[in-house]
Amino acid sequence: MADLPTVQTLDESLRWLDHLERARSVRALGAWPLGAVLEHLAQSIEMSMDGFPQPRSALFQGTAGSMAFSYFKWRGRMTHGLAEPIPGAPALGAGADWKPGAIRLRQAMNRFNAWSGPLKPHFAYGALSKPDFALAHNMHIRNHQDEIVAEADGR
Repeated sequence: MADLPTVQTLDESLRWLDHLERARSVRALGAWPLGAVLEHLAQSIEMSMDGFPQPRSALFQGTAGSMAFSYFKWRGRMTHGLAEPIPGAPALGAGADWKPGAIRLRQAMNRFNAWSGPLKPHFAYGALSKPDFALAHNMHIRNHQDEIVAEADGR
């Protein structure tokens, strides 16, 4: 097994996807197949621009949600249930081919990087600035990296 580079920025996340695509074999060790994990990550980024389907209450976002994000930001790492879908999000694909999920995640990251419009409140954390949303996305990707393994291609 090859060590996957730990991502700190969306640009590093794009390079991480490059690494996955060059690997001889890639798999997820958790409850979801790799394609579903990558789709889930893409959904989160897309929804920061398009809106989350079932946000928590404003009270939750302004208290527990914002405190959780502040704690993750201070700690530099997020932890969450790796098999918990985004509330109200469309069902994740269960196909064996993970490459469509990688393409969707890459497109979502590129779209977010180019985005200049207002961002939608996170379903749990509430309103975040673009730098804080980028940080949240990276911490989310890093957390899911804990269950992704890749074997080098030998090049």
